[in-house]
Amino acid sequence: SIRQRKFLPLSRECPARLCLLQALVNKGAMSMPVDFWDIPGMKPGVITGDVAWNLLKYAKQRGFAIPAFNCTGSSPCNAVLEAGAKICRPIMIQFSQGGSAFFAGKGLPNKNQEASILGAAAGAHFVRNVGPAYGIPVFVHSDHCAKKLLPWFDGMLEADEEFFKAQGEPLFSSHMLDLSEEPHDENVEICAKYFKRMAPMNLILEMEIGITGGVEDGVDNSGVASDKLYSTPQDTELVWNTLSPISEKFTIAAAFGNVHGVYKPGNVKLQPELLDSFQQHLQKKVGFAKPFFFVFHGGSGSEKADIDAAVSYGVVKMNVDTDTQWAYWEGLLKFYQKKSGYLQGQIGNPDGADKPNKSSYDPRKWVRECEVSMCARSIEGCKDLKNM
Repeated sequence: SIRQRKFLPLSRECPARLCLLQALVNKGAMSMPVDFWDIPGMKPGVITGDVAWNLLKYAKQRGFAIPAFNCTGSSPCNAVLEAGAKICRPIMIQFSQGGSAFFAGKGLPNKNQEASILGAAAGAHFVRNVGPAYGIPVFVHSDHCAKKLLPWFDGMLEADEEFFKAQGEPLFSSHMLDLSEEPHDENVEICAKYFKRMAPMNLILEMEIGITGGVEDGVDNSGVASDKLYSTPQDTELVWNTLSPISEKFTIAAAFGNVHGVYKPGNVKLQPELLDSFQQHLQKKVGFAKPFFFVFHGGSGSEKADIDAAVSYGVVKMNVDTDTQWAYWEGLLKFYQKKSGYLQGQIGNPDGADKPNKSSYDPRKWVRECEVSMCARSIEGCKDLKNM
């Protein structure tokens, strides 16, 4: 409740204060619709369990999805959190196996996934520490874990279990298993095994059935046969029948032609209507509409009409990585183009041969420009998904 959020810092420019004021307006005499802050237990910072799941339910009911942005360090995390704070909307921060290792430091060994485990946990703790100050709910998620990376998954679950014992909730909000390259039966069987371990902590599982094409974080599916890029109603029904008896808290990255990476609009043949067919197929068997919670992979470069259709068919999360990587880089590029004369040496610039350049090459200057650019693109991602 709003009363429960009275601990937030309330300085005039504090993002938390602005989001709190927006929530007060939404509860005022203007008869505006009930918003996500009315979900029991909702709070700024990392959310887990029933609170996180009920937010996904709310998103599906209200026809929007929450973008999940891949982050590789504290700076991209800050950019995403700032984006959420600017529009007072929930966001997701996710860490891939490679991104997690980078977060910990590329100088660390990672033969047994030790750096990836450490980096993912460090990222989650970072978001937990700074997230509440931004005044918005945040999901912390781990991205694509293939079969060969299961030791990484095991390590993150150990961190969840440790945190759960101390705090009564897991460290992360959710995790993804991507066993889509394995036979479907094996894929779902392994997911069920891990889901049984996750369920007592109220963790959300994201799984993938059908392959997302393209290249992402060192995983190359660019040569996959086109028929593998499309799931079937039988695939998603198998997932439902196996996972729903364990817990309701699972999402499916069903394939409908998705491709990771950047591409020209129209070059990839997405068929979001397949998601509707999966919903209709299972609806007849379970007796209620839209039983599935879907995830849209390979969102970068997708046409707006395809995004809108996918959300209308039950997508509650969409991954965004390639576009925000470019945005982060573009911030640096534009800074260099603007300040190049001040970045050729420590001394000497257009203002004089003896003038220092420290104020230009200080990392806080150019890293901040990266963050500003990525923040803007993250807000655009929220708008695309009607998370506004």
